[in-house]
Amino acid sequence: MAAFESITELPKLSPRPRDGHKGTFGHVLVVAGSQGMSGAAVLCGTAALRGGAGTVQVAVPAGIQPVVATGQPCVTTAGLPETDCGQVAANALPELLSLSARADAVAIGPGLGAGAAVGWVVRGLLERSSIPIVLDADGLNALAPLKNNELIRPDKPTVLTPHPGELARLVGKSTPEVLRERETQAIGFAREQRLVLVLKGANTLVTDGRRLYVNRTGNPGMATGGSGDVLTGLIAALLGQKLEPFAAAQLGVYLHGLAGDLARDELGEEGLIATDLLSWLPKAFVKHRSN
Repeated sequence: MAAFESITELPKLSPRPRDGHKGTFGHVLVVAGSQGMSGAAVLCGTAALRGGAGTVQVAVPAGIQPVVATGQPCVTTAGLPETDCGQVAANALPELLSLSARADAVAIGPGLGAGAAVGWVVRGLLERSSIPIVLDADGLNALAPLKNNELIRPDKPTVLTPHPGELARLVGKSTPEVLRERETQAIGFAREQRLVLVLKGANTLVTDGRRLYVNRTGNPGMATGGSGDVLTGLIAALLGQKLEPFAAAQLGVYLHGLAGDLARDELGEEGLIATDLLSWLPKAFVKHRSN
């Protein structure tokens, strides 16, 4: 494996200025959700708010817009053209490009579902938008498998957050192959793609191909539906607050795991759910700032 720098020191956000306002702390666009998966959009959007974003807009297929708006009244929503099966339609791309042009960071993928239209929209946003993007879940699956030497988003600020199975689909390997060589696979992929990779799991890895951070927070209680959606929104919020992509991903996975540990200490592992991470994120920020 090529040389890399092992990173242990964590970044910190600067103290908030007294005269700050919601525009000071970044506007995040979340592109998520489909029929039956409105919760993914709510979780991701709420995590962006809990991560400190000044404003968050959640763009979803029009049929679930009322559900998402009710699920989190602190975000604004945009209803997108949808397919017959309740997924984002291909002709939503122009509107999404317009919405993204007003954002400081974009989170794409949670709950979008599979289909040709989703793939068209995901690829269009990646290719035609230049602002920082966090790509997760169905957003990743829309790209898989990558063709030989295909670059996802060369030299644009990008964070991918796959679990081992999703990374395996991207690179055309089996999940056991990825798990056997987690660090080698993660560093090599990030270096080749010129992006930041968050390889989720116990001891989540964060790498840009030159640096590697191994996260030590988190617990098995976080192995529950929606936990990854929270991480995606959190990293997008940190990007929107102008942390560079590696630092945003590093701090995001640390705080995500710390929130899970704080929730576990109060609730136990067995009953922990993704919304508990949202409730404990503020305490995770306070604990990190005090260290």
